[in-house]
Amino acid sequence: MAKRDYYEVLGVTKGSSADEIKKAYRKVAMQYHPDRNPGDKESEEKFKEAAEAYDILSNADKRAQYDRFGHAATGAGGRGGYGGGPGGMNMEDIFSNFGDVFGDDMFGSFFGGGRQGGGARRGTRGANLRIKLKMDYGEIANGANKKIKVKKHVVCDTCTGSGAKDKSSIQTCNTCGGSGQVRRVTQTFLGQMQTVTTCPTCNGEGSSITHKCGNCKGEGRVFGEETLSLDIPAGVQEGMQLSMSGRGNAGERGGPAGDLLILIEEEKHEHLIRRDLDVVYNLHVSFPDAVLGTHVEVPTIDGKAKIKIPAGTQSGKIFRLKGKGFPAFQSYEKGDELVEVNVWSPTNLSHDEKDLLEKLRNSPNFKPGPEAKEAREERDRSFFDKIKDAFSS
Repeated sequence: MAKRDYYEVLGVTKGSSADEIKKAYRKVAMQYHPDRNPGDKESEEKFKEAAEAYDILSNADKRAQYDRFGHAATGAGGRGGYGGGPGGMNMEDIFSNFGDVFGDDMFGSFFGGGRQGGGARRGTRGANLRIKLKMDYGEIANGANKKIKVKKHVVCDTCTGSGAKDKSSIQTCNTCGGSGQVRRVTQTFLGQMQTVTTCPTCNGEGSSITHKCGNCKGEGRVFGEETLSLDIPAGVQEGMQLSMSGRGNAGERGGPAGDLLILIEEEKHEHLIRRDLDVVYNLHVSFPDAVLGTHVEVPTIDGKAKIKIPAGTQSGKIFRLKGKGFPAFQSYEKGDELVEVNVWSPTNLSHDEKDLLEKLRNSPNFKPGPEAKEAREERDRSFFDKIKDAFSS
């Protein structure tokens, strides 16, 4: 099933401001919140869909990438893969990531209870990690597995992320009893109303540390280096940003890790030029080869290909090698290679070569005829007009 446009999900337009997007998300989230629709799987999926849309549109960088590349910019994987759609976002992620939108007691004050699946939260979420990844044409066309070393916060091996010296150094919070939340009942003219707020003593963690880990000083993480194995799908392009959930910096005291943001950079090819899904090669042929015809080898993304140059080929002629371009990202569409012929004229001639050309100069077959006008028009036409002809041939 195709993913819906994020602007459509929230009921906003591309020109909407950040405040308008936040307000729209709050409205949709309230409509489909699980507390209002208990046991309704469809509402739950729409709630997650709205959270995914807000995650992208509330971030200026992600929004710019989405506006340029659509869903291809965020990928299509779940948790641990690229993207971070509904399949990779649970309720804990949503409430922890978007607490500024919901507020601690937004739903508790309406329904007399906390959010479903509530309770003590783990430590602070780690920051996202952004890297630049260079790829050559072959890797972009076929996809690639890239192993890279990155410096980032990693989970402390000594305390396995808890931040405590040992298990006995973790004490349950006396204020909230380990739930991470404090419930208050107030009497109003409408009757009793229950609100749920984050515990002020433990900041919602449900416990406190009496003796900190000596290695990480209680953070549950240390600065280190990690080797990452990245499976980059085929069809990415310059400026595209991929996202891998949970592969960024480790969180504090067992908090969830941030995301890994991968910005794609294309390495220039020695001979080929990329134009969207197509690649262009400028082929220089000698005057005799253009007149008499020949067979030549041209470079392609994956190697070489042999093409025929018919007799009488004019400069500017474009030949199309079908399917020799780039694949579209997450699609079956594939571009072509366009070979543009340029007839090369020598600049340094021997005496004998000049004599030979002087004899040919006055030959009737070397006099520009009606074909010369066609050749001039062919030369003067834009590159894209020539491409149209190549595709129609």
